[in-house]
Amino acid sequence: MDAIDICKDWNSINWGACLLEVKKLQLRIARWEKLGNHRKVKALQWLLTHSFSAKCLAVKRVSQNKGHRTAGVDGFLLNSPADKWKMVHSLKRRGYKALPLKRVYILKSDGKSSRPLGLPCMKDRAMQALHTMALLPISEVRADWDSYGFRPERGTADAIESLFCALAKKNSSTWILEGDIKSCFDLISHQWILENIPMDKKVLSQWLQSGFMEKGKLFPTTHGTPQGGLASPTLANMVLDGIEDLLGRKFGSFKLNGNNNYKQRKNPILFVRYADDFVVIGRTKEVLENEVKPMIQSFLEERGLELSLTKTHTTSIYDGFDFLGQNIRKYKMRNGEQKLLIKPSKTSIKTFLANIRKIIHSAKSMSQRELIQILNPKIRGWTYYHRHVVSSEIFSAIDKEIWKALWRWCVRRHPKKGKRWIKSKYFHRAEQRNWIFRSIVKEQGVTVIETISSSSSVSIIRHIKIRRQAIPFDPMYEMYFQQRTSEKWK
Repeated sequence: MDAIDICKDWNSINWGACLLEVKKLQLRIARWEKLGNHRKVKALQWLLTHSFSAKCLAVKRVSQNKGHRTAGVDGFLLNSPADKWKMVHSLKRRGYKALPLKRVYILKSDGKSSRPLGLPCMKDRAMQALHTMALLPISEVRADWDSYGFRPERGTADAIESLFCALAKKNSSTWILEGDIKSCFDLISHQWILENIPMDKKVLSQWLQSGFMEKGKLFPTTHGTPQGGLASPTLANMVLDGIEDLLGRKFGSFKLNGNNNYKQRKNPILFVRYADDFVVIGRTKEVLENEVKPMIQSFLEERGLELSLTKTHTTSIYDGFDFLGQNIRKYKMRNGEQKLLIKPSKTSIKTFLANIRKIIHSAKSMSQRELIQILNPKIRGWTYYHRHVVSSEIFSAIDKEIWKALWRWCVRRHPKKGKRWIKSKYFHRAEQRNWIFRSIVKEQGVTVIETISSSSSVSIIRHIKIRRQAIPFDPMYEMYFQQRTSEKWK
C-alpha cells in the first residue's frame, strides 16, 4: 500500500513506511546500474521521483536541515505542517520552473576572502532533494573507491586513515602531489553535466540555468553548480569520479568490468580525494609532475575545470603536508627506523584558538554560564574531529591556552578584586583537579552546574576505515554498515 493511501495530513505520515519504500527503490536502482541496464535504471528513477513517500522525505529534509530558516528569493519558508503538506503535493515535473538563486557570501576559513553561495527557494530545494535520492545510488556505484567527501557513511577520518595505510609502511611511496581544483563548483561545464549525468534533463537544466539575484539584479548562470544547492555535492562528485580509475589503469589498481574485483600492480599510484581536494602518492617526483599531473589536467579540461596553481604542488613525505586539517609527515628516528605521525595541523590549531579567543574577548557582558554554553560545542567539535590522530600533547596545550584566555576574561571583569577572590568565584575543584572553570548557579532551588569542556580528557581512539568498495545501496554490505553504526553509537 502506498503511503498516500493512509495519510490525510503532514502529522499522519508513516515515516518508517516512507523510508522503507524509498530504500527499496534505491537498492533496485543500484542493482541495475551495476548490471549496466540503463533503461531499467531510468524507469526506476521515474518511479522514485513520482513516489509520494520520496516527496514526503524530500520536504522533511529541507524543512529540518540547517538552512530551513533561510528563505530564497521568494521569501517563503516551511513553517507549518499545512505548508509542508501543500509542498508535498506541489512537487511535480509538469510545469516546473526553477526560480533564480539568492546570492549570499560567507567567509572562508582564512577569515579574509569570501565564498559565494546560491540559495534556492524552498520548492527548488525540495525538488533537488527528491531527484538526488534517485541519483545517489548511481553516484555511489560509479564513485571512486578512495573518494570520501559528501558521500553517505564516509568522512574525513576515512580519508586520513586511507593515507595512513598507504604511507606508514617501510616500502611506501614517499612523494605526494597535493591537488586542489580551482573554483570547482563555479566552473563545471553545463554541457558536460547535461550529457553525462543520468537524471531528468529537463529538471537538471532548470537548476543549472536558473540564474541568481544579487542587489535586485538578475544574472545568468552559464557554468557551474551553485554551492548551497542540495544536489550540488552529488553532481560535483559525479563530475570528478573517474580520476582514480584513469590513473589506476596506467599505474596501479583499478576496477574490473565495474565489479568490486580489482587488479593490483606493484608500486601503484594511489589517489585519495575529499570533495575537490585530492592527494596522489607516487614513487618519484618526476612521475607525479610529468605524467600524473598532465593526465589529471586533461581529465579536468573536458569538464571545464583546472588545477589551482597556487595550491597544487609536489612534496616529500619527510617534509610533511597538510590535508583536511591534519599534518601528515614521516619522521626518521634515532635507531634508523621511520615513523609516520598524523597530527592536527598548525593552521587548524591557530584558527581554532583565534576563534575561541575572539569569542571570549567579545563576551564582556556575558555571564560565566552563557560563555561556557557557547564555548563547549566548539571545543568538543574540534577535539572530536582530531581524536583519531596523535593529539594528546596538543590537546593539553589547547586546554592551557583556553585557560589563559578565560583567566584574562575573569581579571578584566573584576579589576579591583584580588586573584584569590577571582579564583574562588570562577574556578573550582572537580574530579580531583583544581582550577576548573565552572559555573554553579541555583535556579528555583535546583543547583545548575556548567563546566568548561577539557580537550585532554578525550581519549584517543583509532578510527576504523570503511572498506573501499562498500556502499550503503549494496545488500551484500547491509550487515557491515549495521555493525559500523552500532560501533559509532558505543
